Amino acid sequence: MYWTLELASKLEDAPWPATIEELVDYATRSGAPMEVIENLKELEDEGGVYETIEDIWPDYPTKEDFFFNEDEY
Repeated sequence: MYWTLELASKLEDAPWPATIEELVDYATRSGAPMEVIENLKELEDEGGVYETIEDIWPDYPTKEDFFFNEDEY
């Protein structure tokens, strides 16, 4: 299993919180690449609910990870 920013971004608009089954269903319906679905199926499914994409891929960048110079806007 591997995640890239491009693959993980396909789940940004998923209906969080969600179970693995719900995420697989969302990825399938939204036309996500097969790698996304395969990665989700490889996650250990203990019947739990994932609150955000960071629960699946802790290294997923958030807005805090980017430097925006707000003075320029």
